[in-house]
Amino acid sequence: MIKNVVLDMGNVLLDFNPEFVMDRFCSSDEEKAVIRRELFNGPEWLMGDRGDIKDKDRFDMVKVRVPEKFHAALKACADNWDICMTPLDHAKEFCEAVKRAGCGIYVLSNASDLFYVYFPKFLPLDFFNGVFVSSDHLMLKPDVEIYNAFLEEYGLKGDECLFVDDMEANVAGARAAGMNALQFKGDYDEVLRLIRG
Repeated sequence: MIKNVVLDMGNVLLDFNPEFVMDRFCSSDEEKAVIRRELFNGPEWLMGDRGDIKDKDRFDMVKVRVPEKFHAALKACADNWDICMTPLDHAKEFCEAVKRAGCGIYVLSNASDLFYVYFPKFLPLDFFNGVFVSSDHLMLKPDVEIYNAFLEEYGLKGDECLFVDDMEANVAGARAAGMNALQFKGDYDEVLRLIRG
């Protein structure tokens, strides 16, 4: 029986969309291509999510690989990337419906320290029974250790949890830790049907 719903954050609750950020601050396709490759797909992004670096340090680390003519746009993207983190349609209503269904509701997210700036604009942290951010624990999904650490932190049983993530690899990691898991493809009603039986 599912007693707890464990939610990824990006593209499950909030819209993580780097293209929106680059459209705002970049002036050419070439500039976007470089910043996409070096900032959003570079090693520092995962380093931030794993807690190896702070968000504020990312620009200085990435700029050494980026032509100087793109540094202004790179800094704007690095310092303001969270402008894209807006709630998905019906995300708040979905979270409220999970609570009304009598389930515990948790967040388990790969995220840097900036999580604590943008996420509370969506819902207060204390709305949730628990919030587990990868950078606080120096580990990342889909490694099975992060799911086990999450379950231990909150005293939960894997088979009583439904983990919801947009990435199949993260879903597989949760299943390896003994959790029920669903790849999210935009249908909150599918999640609610599962928890209501």
